[in-house]
Amino acid sequence: MKHTWRWFGPKDRVSIDDMLQAGVQGVVTALHHIPTGAIWSPDEIRKRQQAVSVMADGAPSGLGWDVVESLPVSEAIKTQTGDWRAHVDNWITSMRHLHAAGIEVICYNFMPVLDWTRTDLAWRRPNGARCMRFDLIDFAAFDIHILARPGAAEDFPESVRAEADRRFAEMTDDRRAELARNTVFGLPGAAESFSLDDVRALLDSYKPVTDAVLRQNFHAFLEMVTPVAQDLGVRLCCHPDDPPFPLLGLPRIMSSEADYAERMAAVDLPANGITLCSGSLGARPDNDLPGMMERLGDRVHFLHLRNVRRDADTAPASFFEDEHLGGQTDMVALIDAVLREEARRKAAGRADAQIPMRPDHGQDILDDIGRGGQPGYPAIGRLKGLAELRGVERALSWQASA
Repeated sequence: MKHTWRWFGPKDRVSIDDMLQAGVQGVVTALHHIPTGAIWSPDEIRKRQQAVSVMADGAPSGLGWDVVESLPVSEAIKTQTGDWRAHVDNWITSMRHLHAAGIEVICYNFMPVLDWTRTDLAWRRPNGARCMRFDLIDFAAFDIHILARPGAAEDFPESVRAEADRRFAEMTDDRRAELARNTVFGLPGAAESFSLDDVRALLDSYKPVTDAVLRQNFHAFLEMVTPVAQDLGVRLCCHPDDPPFPLLGLPRIMSSEADYAERMAAVDLPANGITLCSGSLGARPDNDLPGMMERLGDRVHFLHLRNVRRDADTAPASFFEDEHLGGQTDMVALIDAVLREEARRKAAGRADAQIPMRPDHGQDILDDIGRGGQPGYPAIGRLKGLAELRGVERALSWQASA
């Protein structure tokens, strides 16, 4: 695996120097300042590559921009409304510009409205560490009482509704405001500027979009962009839903192995691939991550290795971001499956034999606490995770060669 690290650009509290000292081999980043649907220009791409290439003192970093995460797919494309065709054309133009700059792996997602959802961005663990958490009761309280989405109560079992009612009644005004902020943090590029009315307006735009319609719209998008990617030699990799079950009355169509198999078959080209995120997919008990890597590995172009612990073996269920070797995904078995796939690719002479991986998320530990970094992306917590994952990889590689 190639060990990469997500970087949110020059304003990120975690620096290029930090990444180098953590032993990172490549960078995953995106042009978050460019509005969704607009073209990523060659000049803006070069600026980001230049920022990645130098340390704070101007010395060469030796790092490159290896993976785009993410080139956003607009809500207009997902709903096929407004300027959606122009947005697809712009997406393709941005892909061409990225390829011209030497970047060949593009991660994206097709999640309606929210890119990801958590109810707590700094949940305290018994040892004092902080992590992100999705609490189903808190989310129900948000959906039913704060967002006040019509029909929300009917989407939850009676036991969840009753507990959500009780918990909401006990919340202070500050906690209610914090819960609302946390829950909409996953709005693409708009954590501080989107209001609850904005969320309601987005939900209204999805009223005609059923599960079947969203699948059709996704397939239409793939039919337009994948042949271009195939011709260029670009590998597209769709990130799973996070969490992998329906929220806010919206369809979710990238939550399981069956979803991925259906999407890959819809446009059966090698460029149409997968971001295998063990944390997102691991929030469902029926997702077998080592098995998915074994069965779908030929199309896995990017790996997110993280672990979650569910409060119950049901979906939906509450969960928190556990340590990388904790949680309920067998990370050793998953990495073993990855290494076997890489060996198969190497034997077949594939240019993409080494799969880029990043230690996705991490708990805030030590000096991460109070640093004010991007939620889920601490320096020391991710360094610890990367070290653990690297150790597993090294041990398995040694065992295979012994």
